[in-house]
Amino acid sequence: MAIGKVIELSQEDRQRISEAVRAAERKTSAEIIPMLVARSGLYREARYRTGLALALVLLTILLTGEALWLPWGWHAANAAWLILAMLAAYGIGIWLGTFGSVIRTVTSIDRQRHKVKLRAERAFAQHGIAQTSERTGILLMVSLLERQVYLLPDRGLTSQVTTAQWDEVVKTVVEKLKEQDIAGGLCAGIERCGILLAQVSPATSGGNPNELPDIVIDES
Repeated sequence: MAIGKVIELSQEDRQRISEAVRAAERKTSAEIIPMLVARSGLYREARYRTGLALALVLLTILLTGEALWLPWGWHAANAAWLILAMLAAYGIGIWLGTFGSVIRTVTSIDRQRHKVKLRAERAFAQHGIAQTSERTGILLMVSLLERQVYLLPDRGLTSQVTTAQWDEVVKTVVEKLKEQDIAGGLCAGIERCGILLAQVSPATSGGNPNELPDIVIDES
């Protein structure tokens, strides 16, 4: 599910994120899992839509300017060249439809959000975030292609934290991402999570076991 660009976090960035997780979890019994993915969906339909749109645009241009390239009227060969031009335009559109900026343009925001949501839910199960003893795991995922941040708390936290409070965490991450600072965005979000979770799910005096790894999960 790559987008032609491998996610690259330096060792220093990974260390910063891990330290941010450890610092946040000292104050809470919750477990914070940061995750970075290249994309949340394949969006195959984006290629077909782009190809069709480009072919139709070219057809419209050629038919509108028919007098410029068919001054002596239609011939069988002209029809063949027209078909070839449509096929070439469609092929170019298929190629353009693999670029992130084009995918975002031809794919609705609702569909992108749905794909990000499904990817987060799948990751939540795959990485065992739902297996903490008090069901207080939380996934903080950044999906690069869609340019979206998704925060998914387990059921032990849903009744204790409001949607508005989670939105503030997401906004904190987005502010850094706008500066192209992925590691900084994750660290800021983790820190904000730690402050929030320390209030609703503080670390217990009898010990605070670390149930999940303090690392960033990154998938291309």
